[in-house]
Amino acid sequence: MKVENKIKAMGLELPTSGNPPPGRAGAVQIGNILFVGGHTAGPDHAGKLGDSITVEKAYEAARGACLSCLADVKLAIGDLDRVKRVAKLLCMVNSTPDFGQQPAVANGATDLLSELYGDAGAHARSAVGMAALPNGASIEIEMILEIEG
Repeated sequence: MKVENKIKAMGLELPTSGNPPPGRAGAVQIGNILFVGGHTAGPDHAGKLGDSITVEKAYEAARGACLSCLADVKLAIGDLDRVKRVAKLLCMVNSTPDFGQQPAVANGATDLLSELYGDAGAHARSAVGMAALPNGASIEIEMILEIEG
């Protein structure tokens, strides 16, 4: 429970994991690899970068989306301490065509994973702009993790 204790000490909490629609799962494990589907931070963090939401607010949304991913990780494997390595993040940022700070937004998730997992949180990452995301979300994040045991 070390990772969950760190989350609490930071004044954060894991959201309740949602029930995905039939035929989908929040996370799928194949061997020791866990694929985590796209998660957002919810309606409080909707907006388009370069238009209706600031980089700072979207940075917080990235942290929230990352916590949402981790909620499904916990549901899938039972204990966040079983994450051996964060391998890859895909950060999709709802942005105008001329907005170019997608990496600064994605840093919200990257920084959180670094705080929680140290060197094991260092990951490959893509931070890309999208014309739109579900429900107007400012960011959606997918993860690929290596799991112990």
